[in-house]
Formats: sequence, C-alpha cells, structure tokens
Amino acid sequence: MKVPNLIRHLKMNLYKIQDDLFAKHDEFVDDSEDLGEMYEHFRFTADAGQNFLRVDKFLTNRLEKISRVKIQDAAEAGNILVNGIPVKSNYRVKPNDAISVVMPYPRREITIIPEEIPLDIVYEDDALVIVNKKAGMVVHPAHGNYTGTLVNALAWHFKGESWFNADDPRPGLVHRIDKDTSGLIVVAKTEEAKVNLAMQFFDKTTKRTYQALVWGNIEKDSGTITGNIGRSLQDRMMRAVFTDENLGKPAVTHFKTLERFGYVTLVECRLETGRTHQIRVHFKHIGHPLFNDERYNGNIILKGTTFSKYKQFVENCFKMLPRQALHAKTLGFNHPTTGELMEFDTCLPDDMAQVIDKWRRYVEKR
Repeated sequence: MKVPNLIRHLKMNLYKIQDDLFAKHDEFVDDSEDLGEMYEHFRFTADAGQNFLRVDKFLTNRLEKISRVKIQDAAEAGNILVNGIPVKSNYRVKPNDAISVVMPYPRREITIIPEEIPLDIVYEDDALVIVNKKAGMVVHPAHGNYTGTLVNALAWHFKGESWFNADDPRPGLVHRIDKDTSGLIVVAKTEEAKVNLAMQFFDKTTKRTYQALVWGNIEKDSGTITGNIGRSLQDRMMRAVFTDENLGKPAVTHFKTLERFGYVTLVECRLETGRTHQIRVHFKHIGHPLFNDERYNGNIILKGTTFSKYKQFVENCFKMLPRQALHAKTLGFNHPTTGELMEFDTCLPDDMAQVIDKWRRYVEKR
C-alpha cells in the first residue's frame, strides 16, 4: 500500500520535538481525540559502502527479537519505508538509504492486563469491532491509567483469539477520543485492517460527527473554525490555537447549529482533522467553550443572568453532567476487507440528553 507524502508527515520541527518529550509523561492523563497518523518506530541509514541487500534481511540483522517473517508482514502492510516510500520485502537496500519502520500507533512498553469490564459493542465482525465508549473511560493504558481502560476491556473481550497480542500497547486502535468524551470508536482485529483504517483516518476519508453543548448563543446556522492546534506554551496540559503557522498542526472543524437555548447552544461538529482536544480548543478559541469543560474554562457560568435561581439551575446541570458536553455520535468508513461503506450512529448518553432537555424546558418556561 502506497502512502503518499508520508515523509512530510514524519518530519518533526522543534515544536513537535517538545511535544514528544512531554507525551510519554502526560499523554494519557487526557487522551487526544484521534490517532489517524503513522509513527516512526525504528530508523536506520545504510552506510555509504552498503552492499545491495534485501530490506527484510537488512532489518532482520538490526532488529533484535523480530523475525524475518514479521518484517515481511510489516512490508506487506506498507509499514516499511525507504526514503519515505513504502517498499516490499524484496527491495534492495542501497548506500545511504534511510529505512524506517512505521506503525499506526506510538511505541510503548506496557503489558496489557485483561479486565472484565462491560462494553457497549455496536457491531463486530472478523476484521473490526465498533464500541460506544462511555464517558470517564480512558482509551488505553499509560501514565496514571494502567487499568480500567478500553484496551483492558478489549483484552478481556479478545482473550483466546489467536491474533490478539498482549504485548501490543494499543491492540487494534487507529483513533481515540478523550477520557470524558463518550461515543463511537472503531478497533481493528487484524494488522491489515489496522493499517487500512489508519490510512483512512490519515487521508481524511472517514466520516465523523460529534454533538456538543457550548456556552453562548451561536448566531450562525453553520460555520468553519480553522487554526493550528498545538500544546499550549503556558500550560503543557492544555492545547491552544496558534496564528504562527510554524507552531502546532493545521486543524479544521465544521459545525452546524442544531438548537439554541439562549445561553448555550447545541452544535453538530464534523472534523476534517483529528487534533488533540480539537473541538474543545476550537470552540474555546471562538469564545464558546464546551459546557462544563473544566480544562478549557467551561465549568463556570459564562453566560446568563445574576439571579440565584439561574446559578442554581446551572450548578444542577453541572452535577448531572460532570464532564465536557461532547459525544462522538456518528462514524463512517470503508470496511477494510470488503470496501463497503459502513456507517454507525448512536443516541446521546443519558447525562448529556438530560441536561439538554433541562435547558430546553428552562427556555420554554422563560
């Protein structure tokens, strides 16, 4: 499988290096919204005097405890690049070639512990499974969250399956959503499905919509929010929008207004990119933080009146929905095996639906 322009994706500027240095420590304190990208696991540069040698043998000589068969499988899946271009296992390495092994997930050294945690499985076949993740569940284990994650639950669900590898820190994951965001996630069950789906996210051919309750009255019926998103220079636990094109990564969020409640608005969001906290950061950037989003200042009363009854009403809403009001509602992609278009939809979870209904009744009474 060819990966157009992947070399551009693998290049890192100084800001990206800073981002990676922080990632190992705090990446999983609050998950990023989507992977949808390929990560370099190993990189070698052939000597100037390198003899012409098959790339699978070249890598077998350099990668300990990885068999030639595994390397050949990686090449078949499009995960071995030479000078930024995917090659087959019979490619002959030439002097000064840059050989990279890339995968659709970062390298981690975490053993997955299967845990019997209930999962809301929307769909499953031999290639993939669709899960409706509940709010409060971290997607995968890492610093501060080694148990109770979606991956721990999936490890139990897949226990006994011949393909499942407990040493893979992100078995089947090709994208993710924040800990306190609910909604749909697709998980691959084969290496071929993993690479295929990861490339669909990378190429932006997947279809995803979210619903969010945001502070303020959005007057436009629809719109687009743009702006590079990267780790905040003031607080590394947050993301921010940068006007300097050399900082962060390009991000595009399309939105449609669904319902207005005067002081808050229900919107539907369609992502063109999948940056960390993208929806949360973009709406904060335009002055409409997500309702009860603690990290981005949405957990205080930003719009409304000074009446004590109104203050009590909002605080009651916060108690009913103790998280940011964001749900990954729909997900669409081409099936990695059949090519068939798969589309899934979910209802809003009870906490979010109840708060929206509470606002609806509040407006009606006014």
